[in-house]
Amino acid sequence: MTETEKPLSGIRVIDLTQILQGPYCAFLMAMAGAEIIKVEPLTGDRTRRHKESRVPPVAFAMLNSNKKSVTLNLRTPRGKDILKALVKDADVLLENYAPGVMDRLGLGYSVLKEINPRLIYATGTGYGITGPDRDNLAMDHTIQAAGGLMSITGERGGPPARAGGTPADVLGGIHMHAGVMQALLGREKTGKGTLVESAMVEAMYFVLAGDIASYYRHGKVPERRGDKSQSLHMPYSRYLCRDGRYMVLMAVAETHWDNILTVIGREDLIGHADYNSDAKRTVREHEINGMIEAWTKQRTRDEAVATLRAKRVPASPVRDVSEVMNDPHMHQRGMLKRMKHPDLGEVVLPRSPIRLSEYEMAGLEFYPQLGEHNREVLGGLLGMSDTDIAALEAEGVISRAEQPRTEKTSS
Repeated sequence: MTETEKPLSGIRVIDLTQILQGPYCAFLMAMAGAEIIKVEPLTGDRTRRHKESRVPPVAFAMLNSNKKSVTLNLRTPRGKDILKALVKDADVLLENYAPGVMDRLGLGYSVLKEINPRLIYATGTGYGITGPDRDNLAMDHTIQAAGGLMSITGERGGPPARAGGTPADVLGGIHMHAGVMQALLGREKTGKGTLVESAMVEAMYFVLAGDIASYYRHGKVPERRGDKSQSLHMPYSRYLCRDGRYMVLMAVAETHWDNILTVIGREDLIGHADYNSDAKRTVREHEINGMIEAWTKQRTRDEAVATLRAKRVPASPVRDVSEVMNDPHMHQRGMLKRMKHPDLGEVVLPRSPIRLSEYEMAGLEFYPQLGEHNREVLGGLLGMSDTDIAALEAEGVISRAEQPRTEKTSS
């Protein structure tokens, strides 16, 4: 498979993003073959946590595979000039600074589009670059709260809770990626670059679709239900098993309900007038969940799930992080790969969830060391000599490059 056969080969991305939202967007592009030049401050992306350890956490490794690292002090005139020189021949620039930061640096879209009219400039923020909330500080936790997700997460009658993981950051990154892809397609037609916006709080809105529908249906804010969404289907819950672990199931069709009854030994209720619709079963929710859990408590989680799946009932174990990391299904499909790094040791890293039948995605390569590609990028792309690069180090425009700790590993 040659480099030109990857879907985004030939696309050069200047990636100024840090932490999660923007780096995930850049990761998806890297795995599709784009050249990602990660421009980091002299101390590195904050997720590297260099003040704590020279070895970054696995989260950084996950999000920054297949990228090149260049350091640049954008507060210096020379640093600004170098970024502008990189932008001149780039296709995309990604940044997730707070609104207005790039403009104050003199590096906003209005400036860079004059240097490169074909540039696609993507900005990822919490609330957007306009509107009364644009300057609010935004983290995944605060966006979950502001975006309504916390209000529907938690146990019935209990306080609001944050959803596990970082869904706001990831959804923001996915929408940022989608916007860049749309802009690249548009540029093929018009030749024009554009400003792409992705606001995390807006990306969250469609997550609430079922709860918004419930609000319109009942005329009131839906209650929190830690065991189910606002779906009309019943049964739909989590169930404790003999080994102390949980499984979930739901019935979205009457055949599912009939099959559940068969599995738990209650065939006498198949077709019963008091149980033959979601609405009727909802009235008896506590009773029905009790019947199902009485059955699951006599079996281990995996036994219960296997039995239900064999009868084509939508069911799944509630798996922990370790189980997901070692999932045979995703390993067999190549989504997850076991790799060994001299600093991190043995780790599981993900590839892109996106697959295209006629294109090969890039093989996984470990994250770059801080400034590892200073010489390659500044010398190779901008024609700087070793003397020039040494002078930039001495002036504090770039940092001294860290040497790679491992060979690039493809899969």
